[in-house]
Parts: sequence; structure tokens; C-alpha cells
Amino acid sequence: MGKDKMVSVIFVCMGNICRSPTAEAVFRHYVESAGLSGRIRIDSAGTHDYHIGAPPDLRTQRAAEQRGYDMSALRGRQVEAADFDRFDYVLAMDHANLAILQSLAKQGHGNPHLFLEYARHHQEREVPDPYYGGADGFERVLDMVEDAAEGLLQHIRERHLSR
Repeated sequence: MGKDKMVSVIFVCMGNICRSPTAEAVFRHYVESAGLSGRIRIDSAGTHDYHIGAPPDLRTQRAAEQRGYDMSALRGRQVEAADFDRFDYVLAMDHANLAILQSLAKQGHGNPHLFLEYARHHQEREVPDPYYGGADGFERVLDMVEDAAEGLLQHIRERHLSR
């Protein structure tokens, strides 16, 4: 990939209403704050079709809003094989979704991996699904996502955007 080419990132969880839209909103905020909106394309999707067209979970939206992230325009969609051609980074929230992505990637190309590989302050490699828990789970997801989003942005800047 050339230094002047757009870099594309997709975040993937199971239903695309909690973790992956959180990652999309946080990373988009970081990218916009860095003045790189024209250089990095961002999306999110789910491995399952449970919530296609649905907005993010209200608890997810509330937690994100409290930290200044807007995800009101996001809508759930299911990942598809073509995403492996469209995105340079296909990032799973956990090992179960990574396994699904790896099986899909065999049909296309691409190298999906875990989003938390970019985290600098969290040792965990899976973002836990907060759907069935309390409000603290959504806060923990945000903490982990913010950490990994910072690391991912630094990685992309160093690898693709430095002159």
C-alpha cells in the first residue's frame, strides 16, 4: 500500500450494536481530531444478521455520548466477503468473531485480527460483550476501545501516512 493511498478499517463484533459501533465512533473521533478524515475510511459490521439496519444499543449510545462520541447515525450491517477486498484492516472484537472472519477470509483475501492487539494499556485481547451486563460493562468497553484506537491510529500513521 502506497503512502498516499487511503487506508480503510472495519471493526467487527457479533451483532454490530455494541462493541464494533463503539470502536467505529471512537476511532472516527480520533481520526477526525487528527485531521485525517480524508485519509482513513472507517466502518463496522457484525458477523450475524440479528440487527441489520438497527441503531446501536441505547446503553452503548448513552455511554459513548457521555465521553463525547456520537453514534446516532450508525446502523447495523452484516460483514460480507467483499469487505476483505474493501478494507485493509478487518478487526475482530473477540476470538469467536475472529474465527468467523477467518473462515470468510478464505473465500476472499485479507488477514483479520484482533482489535485489542493495538491496545497499549490493556493486556486482554478480547473486548467483552456488554450486552447482557450492567452499565459498567459499557464503560469498560469504552476504556479498552479508546486504548486500542489510539494504538491503531499510531500504527496507521507510522506505517501508511508518514512521509
